[in-house]
Amino acid sequence: MRKFISVLAIITLLLLPSVLANNSDNSNRPTEPLDKIQFIHYKDGTVKQIGGPATSPTCYKLLGVKWKSLPQSYVINPGIYSLSFVTSAISASANEWDSHTSTTLYSGYTVDYSATWDDSPSNVDYKNEYVFGSYPDSGVIAVTNVWYTRFSRQIVDYDVLFNTASYTFADCSSGGCSSAMDLQEIATHETGHGLGLADIYSTSCSYVTMYGYASYGETLKRDLAGPDITGLQKMYGA
Repeated sequence: MRKFISVLAIITLLLLPSVLANNSDNSNRPTEPLDKIQFIHYKDGTVKQIGGPATSPTCYKLLGVKWKSLPQSYVINPGIYSLSFVTSAISASANEWDSHTSTTLYSGYTVDYSATWDDSPSNVDYKNEYVFGSYPDSGVIAVTNVWYTRFSRQIVDYDVLFNTASYTFADCSSGGCSSAMDLQEIATHETGHGLGLADIYSTSCSYVTMYGYASYGETLKRDLAGPDITGLQKMYGA
């Protein structure tokens, strides 16, 4: 029997005061207050979502926020992992989304070993960051924060934290990952949140990238399924 790690996505909407970033040169800086949607993925034996839209039978769900300023760049901090492994996996995940819409979503990435995961309004830096580090709750696979403008509902920042305290991340394309998560697959799922898609929990949708499960060694969801593409194209064009 295939071993599954259940994913609990908790979506939290925070009403925050207007936030000014430390990076005064960043073009994503808004002039209105920011709100946050947070996806926390747990290994806890349940499938559950708190808050957010109801489960959709179409196998995709939109958050109701999206990027209006494109293309975006992103920042990678590989942490304890090799630079080539991490940049290859994460750039492949971004390119997979980019290849299914006529809009250019990403312009490329930079590497910054000082990049951090933005979890509070005081440290939002308007950079889309992928980082590795410890998360205080055991069993968490990854956490993605999506920051957006309260009135125009424009995404201005997203940050992904891969939890190295609970999981090992690897390239599982050749097998041998009985106790590791495939980094490219997890990154592709988290990038979907950063573009404006929510988790899906219907078992009939278990094949899609945004399905709320991950399993050791699984690579199927590296590639977008039809519903993932439909949701993407509803936001950014065919």
